Amino acid sequence: MSGEPEVHEEFEARLKAYEGRPAAATGVGRDPVNEPMIRHWCEAMGDTSPAYTGPDAVAPPTMLQAWTMAGLTRRPERTAAYDELLTLLDESGHDAVVATDCEQEYLRPLRPGDEITFDSVIESVSGRKTTKLGAGYFITTRTDVRAGGEPAGTHRFRILKYAPAHRSSKPGERRPRPVVNRDNAGFWEGVARHALLIQRCTACATLRFPWLPGCTGCGSPDWDTVEASGEGTLYSYVVMHHPPFPAFEPPYAVGLIELAEGVRIVSNVVGVPYDKVRIGMPVRLEFRRYDDELVLPVFQGVAP
Repeated sequence: MSGEPEVHEEFEARLKAYEGRPAAATGVGRDPVNEPMIRHWCEAMGDTSPAYTGPDAVAPPTMLQAWTMAGLTRRPERTAAYDELLTLLDESGHDAVVATDCEQEYLRPLRPGDEITFDSVIESVSGRKTTKLGAGYFITTRTDVRAGGEPAGTHRFRILKYAPAHRSSKPGERRPRPVVNRDNAGFWEGVARHALLIQRCTACATLRFPWLPGCTGCGSPDWDTVEASGEGTLYSYVVMHHPPFPAFEPPYAVGLIELAEGVRIVSNVVGVPYDKVRIGMPVRLEFRRYDDELVLPVFQGVAP
């Protein structure tokens, strides 16, 4: 046991040596900034700001990363250094990965027609961290984005490369508890009595979900609630296969549900085999008790 810290220090020194090395060099956006992608983004996000339409339209700032993404193919501009870092972690048993967070800085608006170029650097590699998923290392890359050769923004993206804890689901394992705070406590109080409550602005009547302290339409802090009918449609979904989590049995479907009232909620799709889940499928709200303390809203799917 006395040798473990030195082994970790030696390994972490090898990881740290990659800090400052390029992760992507002279990248070029697959498409210039364009109206169709802006429209699809706004539709998916439910953003109706007039700033994103018309002859003077700009792209939503949070689309910054979208213009640099390579799709499902391997990035041609990705460097050998970044591949080496990931291989080093894979070969040491840290072969699972999960995105954890990102930070963005906006320097100028992006407009349709802007040609995007970018460079990425491995900004930092953390020391060994222990998480519920397993022990591993956080890798942060910084991407500097340019439009027409001028700085347009910075995107920091952080992943965790970790060795899975490999704990299987057991009947007695508890699901994670939801984070309840002063902004969403009313929602969870409603769930406890089998009511799915949606916030409604009392100034402009805009419905909003998830719960927020103020209206995204007019900014008013005043609100009341309406109870969802429980009817909805599957707007999008993913099927979770890996990594395994205690109290979950993969594969299972996680859906983005568009409620009849017009707002969307993320929840499990149940009652239908995961490979029969389809976008556009009608779903119906139900409440499931997972233990003595936890009740969650889920959605029963109807197979076509």
